[in-house]
Amino acid sequence: MDLSNGINLVSIPGPTVLPDRVRAALAEPMPDIYAGELIEMSNRVVDRLPALARTDSKALIMLGNGHAAWQMSVSNLLLPGDKILVLESGRFAVGWGGYFAASGAEIEMVPGDERSAVDPTAVEEYLRRPESQDIKAILVVQTDTASSVRNDLPAVRTAIDAAGHDALLLVDCIASIGCEPYEMDDWGIDLTIGASQKGLMCPPGVALVWVGPRAIEAYERVKATDRRVAYFDWEKRLNPSVFYETYAGTPPVAHIRALNAALDLIDEEGGLEAVWNRHRVMGEAVRAAVDVWSTPGGLEFNITNPEHRSNAVTTVRTGSINSRRLQKICKRQAGVVIGIGLSMDSDNSFRIGHMGHIHPASILGTLGTIEAALRAMDAPIGGSGVAAAAAVIGEGLAE
Repeated sequence: MDLSNGINLVSIPGPTVLPDRVRAALAEPMPDIYAGELIEMSNRVVDRLPALARTDSKALIMLGNGHAAWQMSVSNLLLPGDKILVLESGRFAVGWGGYFAASGAEIEMVPGDERSAVDPTAVEEYLRRPESQDIKAILVVQTDTASSVRNDLPAVRTAIDAAGHDALLLVDCIASIGCEPYEMDDWGIDLTIGASQKGLMCPPGVALVWVGPRAIEAYERVKATDRRVAYFDWEKRLNPSVFYETYAGTPPVAHIRALNAALDLIDEEGGLEAVWNRHRVMGEAVRAAVDVWSTPGGLEFNITNPEHRSNAVTTVRTGSINSRRLQKICKRQAGVVIGIGLSMDSDNSFRIGHMGHIHPASILGTLGTIEAALRAMDAPIGGSGVAAAAAVIGEGLAE
């Protein structure tokens, strides 16, 4: 039976649900881009972005998705022949490394798998090798949207320091910024990239790059060559003499307004700590449900170590249960969209996004629909995951 009449609930790991105030900001008429309100708002947004990454370093705003931020890092930090070390833990660090490779880098990898976090011991051992001393930069994600792993970045930093290596540490936070605790300066991270469409509750289309002092030093090496790419180049973006140089052209008017509204919402919630805590409780609720549902040969977490499961997204392996049929029932008969599996058998995995503009009703609604669909399929589950999730949320409400 089709019970989907009503508002669809989108529970994918980005793009995420837009708050009403963000949507209203997007609908405002075009302003004067040469003076007045827009420039003032842009300056406020730029000034507020460093706090998102807990850094004193400037954030750059660029039109494009997260891959555009990848390309900006390549264009400003790479010379052909440079060695780049990728820390594998799913799909996206490897993808980022591909951008460096396409521009002439020699890519090396600390191998991992799609079910585990980066192993800091393996990182230290790799960097101690004599042949690893000329590695220029290390690429890692905080949360991989495909595998749903959460890497231990302080442990990675400790491993690099223990090896006595001076490579730059570059971190992809596209799936984690605004969802997971992140301390760019305290953790010794040299460059952070993010995007607008996940934890920041805005539409796709804006990439963010936080540039630390050591990354700026490394940029000077590229700046002295003919390898600079004008649109991505940092020189004017870091020190604009006129407003439009902040964006290397026409400003993304609607996105500036949307980001401003989203940052207001974060502040009004009580700041990043409150946002992180909400994501923690919602993540624990999802994990409690999946834990109860899990059965031999049926549902199971993709990430095997509970300590490395993300507060932004959960990837579930479905074993003998056809995930495409599950997704179809959820969407077409119940009005809930859940994420497809990435980098693994898409017939036997799905993802639940719990990032951005989420609360108990959206999470319990998503979990309840998944459980109802599983029951409609007569799929094996261990019990009521929804009851377990509600118990976790109840504890959170009582905190």
